[in-house]
Amino acid sequence: MNRGLLLTPGAGAGRDQPSLVAIEETVAPHGVVVDRIDFPYRLAGRRAPDKPAVLVATVVDAAAKLAARAGLAPERIALGGRSMGGRMCSMAAADGQPCLGLVLVSYPLHPPGRPERLRTEHFPAITVPCLFVSGTRDAFGAPSELEEATAVIPADVTHVWLEGGDHGLRRRDDDVASAVATWLTAP
Repeated sequence: MNRGLLLTPGAGAGRDQPSLVAIEETVAPHGVVVDRIDFPYRLAGRRAPDKPAVLVATVVDAAAKLAARAGLAPERIALGGRSMGGRMCSMAAADGQPCLGLVLVSYPLHPPGRPERLRTEHFPAITVPCLFVSGTRDAFGAPSELEEATAVIPADVTHVWLEGGDHGLRRRDDDVASAVATWLTAP
């Protein structure tokens, strides 16, 4: 297929987060080369995430390693992950990291109950196609809020809504993986 996918976990999880494993198992048979990574704070045994600059730099470094290992140009690697991990990937892309697109599962649009604290200042600088897979009951951003916020992204944006799903999308790993595989492997 000639493409890769870098997957990053949410703040409270690691590279073996079930949805990330499910995504890899679903897209790998299509020839997509996948790396799932841990962030430095997790590798060091800390619970609190590193500062965004460290997390974004980790994404950039891991994308370069995946591209080199797979023999692909950086533009053939999609970046993504769950919640905070996906957000860091979107910030890397907005900062100019070349990539095929963004796979953003349960994007944390704002802290629960704090809709005025949007995490979207970088959205206008995203110039690659984006897939947002979210539950319709996500406390980090309702469907209408996320659709309104992503309207400023000057690239193709696809939303997949998992009915009744919350931020964790528990027991929905197959649905998440299927949505990602359909989007990522489209010609």
